[in-house]
Amino acid sequence: MRAIVIENKQLAWVEVADPEVRGGEVIVDVTASAVNRADVLQRQGFYPPPVGAPAYPGLECSGVISAVGPGVTGFHLGERVCALLAGGGYAERVSVPVGQLLPIPAGLSLVEAATLPEVACTVWSNVVDRDRLRPGETLLVHGGGSGIGTFAVQLGAAMGAKVLVTARAEKHERLRALGAELTIDYQSDDFVRAVLAHTGDRGADVILDIIGAKYLARNVAALALDGRITVIGMQGGVSAELDLSRLMAKRGRVSATSLRARPAADKARIVAGVRDQVWPLVAAGLVRPVIHRTFPLAQAAAAQALMESGDHFGKIVLQR
Repeated sequence: MRAIVIENKQLAWVEVADPEVRGGEVIVDVTASAVNRADVLQRQGFYPPPVGAPAYPGLECSGVISAVGPGVTGFHLGERVCALLAGGGYAERVSVPVGQLLPIPAGLSLVEAATLPEVACTVWSNVVDRDRLRPGETLLVHGGGSGIGTFAVQLGAAMGAKVLVTARAEKHERLRALGAELTIDYQSDDFVRAVLAHTGDRGADVILDIIGAKYLARNVAALALDGRITVIGMQGGVSAELDLSRLMAKRGRVSATSLRARPAADKARIVAGVRDQVWPLVAAGLVRPVIHRTFPLAQAAAAQALMESGDHFGKIVLQR
């Protein structure tokens, strides 16, 4: 088969060995994958794959099951699926643990479905499973124009939360169409002041942050009593001071998580939660894929360059 490999921090489309099907796994013939920031970091040498994962980038895919390993139940040969991966999505075939497979949501194409597993599992595991967002609460999403952001806005709105979002001004109209109640231009506005003004000085109950160190103190300032901050990215740095007295005064919580290196059992639990709680919202049209552009898989370098520019809105797709 062919796959995208990383050579001297560059991407190359080359012949590689086919994956082997093992117990509890299936082989998926890939129709499409999607670009995530973790893929860019892996290419740059900052985010190596977990032990045992394929060396190729790609944290999600869609396609058709072409082989089934011993012990697999619930999925069958020839079935259309999408999958959460530890790596290997930028390839013609990939081996997937059965616990990380998802059926294609009703009404979606394989290309659309390829954009969902990573963002759905990331957002659900943090905003719903960890931070227990409830109807009527306020959710602040940083990086609203990203794949994570566009999904989190829709999921929060579908759950009955009030969704506030930071993004470039040119993305605001589309974010409001997805369900954002307030859009904040992070390039010109103070998001703390905007959040407090919009909530009557109450603040945000849940903050989903892809920026990291740069926003830590301001996130605490924007937090409501008993609020929860979850950091899932470090685009704004890895180290910052935290005023614990301000956090304690708000009875707040700060956590940081990643999805890729979690144990298979934990990933399977998250995938099951997404299937039970998110897939019905997708089937009902309350949460939909947002695709900015599709590239041929062999043009993964151009797709990653677009992601690095920040000019995209939603997901960037790689299609065979």
